Amino acid sequence: MNIKIVNHSHHPLPTYETEFSAGMDLRAFLSEPIVLKTLERALIPTGLFIELPHGLEAQVRPRSGLAIKKGITVLNTPGTIDSDYRGEIKVIVINLSDTEVEISDGDRIAQMIISKHERAVWTPVVQLEETTRGSGGFGHTGVK
Repeated sequence: MNIKIVNHSHHPLPTYETEFSAGMDLRAFLSEPIVLKTLERALIPTGLFIELPHGLEAQVRPRSGLAIKKGITVLNTPGTIDSDYRGEIKVIVINLSDTEVEISDGDRIAQMIISKHERAVWTPVVQLEETTRGSGGFGHTGVK
């Protein structure tokens, strides 16, 4: 699939790092490093603007290595980029570690996945079909 992209950063376009990667890394586009204190969040620009075809969305998700090594994650996971959005892709990151973390220009801060989606049409009914599970949820099957 082809997706139009404008790159105002000096970084390469997002790419799949391995043959079977689902996500493409997004890089910080910063004029100077940002230092995040514990539990501090920031909106990090990427310099990227995309034009997604109708029926697609881009999902912004955390990078597992950044989460485990530095305690940095994406706050609104997954963040959705709709096909009619034309603004800059920015990533809300938060520092969940117990130490300050520096984010520098070019750091890979998140990953982006392109995904198809459907639009729902509601059908109002009086009652739903019964299932074995019923309304059970939130751990109703146990923890072991």
